[in-house]
Amino acid sequence: MIVIDCRKLDNQTKALLNIFFMIYKYDASKDKCPLPLVKMRIMLKKLQVNDSCFIRISDQGSKSDIPKYLSAKGYQYTQQRLENSIVEFHIKTGKLL
Repeated sequence: MIVIDCRKLDNQTKALLNIFFMIYKYDASKDKCPLPLVKMRIMLKKLQVNDSCFIRISDQGSKSDIPKYLSAKGYQYTQQRLENSIVEFHIKTGKLL
């Protein structure tokens, strides 16, 4: 683990440090409700600023529940329909401020 005291860095160096981010992926296309929602909530707790989360689902209950949950909690996301009735959600960052 690398620890950096950001108080001692100039603004240009701080900007460079913001390029590091995590991309979380979860293929829940074979999982049934409520498992995709439960696992997604665990992943969302790990999100930091600039992180992304991709989730693929096919279960009808999850297709309804996940967008409701994300909107209610203030998360920014997009959704895209893929092949074989699979929907992919892309949660772009942590919570909106």
